[in-house]
Amino acid sequence: MSDTRENNQAPQGRESSGESKGGPIIPKSPTEALRPERVPAPPKRSRKAHSQVVIFLNFLMTLIVAVCVVAVVGFYYMIHAFHEPGPLETNKTITVRNGAGLAEIASSLERDGAISNARIFRLMADRYLTPGQTPKPGEYEIKARTPMKDILGLLESGKSILYSVSMPEGLTVKQMFARLAADPVLEGDLPAQLPAEGTLRPDTYPFTRGTKREEVVSQMRAAQARLIQSIWERRDPDLPIKTMEEFVTLASIVEKETGKDDERGHVASVFYNRMKKNMRLQSDPTIIYGLFGGEGKPADRPIYQSDLQKETPFNTYIIRGLPPHPIANPGRAALEATANPWRTDDLYFVADGTGGHTFAKTLDEHNANVRRWRKIEAERAASGATPEGVVDGQPDGAQAERPSTRN
Repeated sequence: MSDTRENNQAPQGRESSGESKGGPIIPKSPTEALRPERVPAPPKRSRKAHSQVVIFLNFLMTLIVAVCVVAVVGFYYMIHAFHEPGPLETNKTITVRNGAGLAEIASSLERDGAISNARIFRLMADRYLTPGQTPKPGEYEIKARTPMKDILGLLESGKSILYSVSMPEGLTVKQMFARLAADPVLEGDLPAQLPAEGTLRPDTYPFTRGTKREEVVSQMRAAQARLIQSIWERRDPDLPIKTMEEFVTLASIVEKETGKDDERGHVASVFYNRMKKNMRLQSDPTIIYGLFGGEGKPADRPIYQSDLQKETPFNTYIIRGLPPHPIANPGRAALEATANPWRTDDLYFVADGTGGHTFAKTLDEHNANVRRWRKIEAERAASGATPEGVVDGQPDGAQAERPSTRN
């Protein structure tokens, strides 16, 4: 019995042993050898892949990509709109008030039709301007079809529209103040106290809208002070005047006596020669200032013989030397001529009928010149022409019957 169990179990052990390892190789047919082996099926997807988190992340990624695309497209659209020609059909003047912010400026430009989109202008301005920088206040002229980029550059440059006020040589302080007060673009009040006569420089002063009148006055005073100082330092050392105030006073008389640049130095020499001889200056413009002050003589008011005898501190037909202060604001030419006059022996001059003067060393020569002038005036009166000036007599024949050439 035992042998039989051993024989029955042995083949099973061997077969099992051969199948597990080191068993016999079972040959396959060619067809079986060429048949592909079965690939194991992939593992089933986890339920986590279908979770809400994964779905949200996928949506978020898609949204981010879409937003980036829209941002790039929007940026290039803004760049194009910022550089393309603007909507203005004709030139337009716009005003940027002092203290205005970028948002206010952009809205104002869009409202005036200068730009097509205030938001684009503001966003691009933030990109182009340095932090804290804003367009400068002022009044600007925007040309038709100007792109937003060029408008921003114009406002950043501060090249606003310039106006100007002109002050001719020989005006008094009151006359200059009247011009400033009448200017429609200037703003603010004039100084309550008038500057001293002779301290404002005659010139043309540019300014932008919003400039204060007091600012222009300060500029005029500073300019005149610099001019007087520089010319005074280069004066002829032999002049019979000792102070800068006397210098400006005489220059104001020279300014009012003649409007011709080429004879101011000659006129100044006459007054210096008379001062050296202790002669009265006998200048008509000083009489006018003594009578009418800073308002000036009315155009239709002549100088009468009786005016020569009216006692005022400025009547150089009565006083000797210079009046107490200037009678006008002299310009550069008059100041230069007074600081470095011609060297002559002349003591008299009278109008010559051409807008200038005839000069003389002696009273006899001067009286002959006066007679010629009277003849010219008589001929003009007979022909109906307007006289050049006012003929009048005066003591001592110093400038006898010489018309005043300036008001």
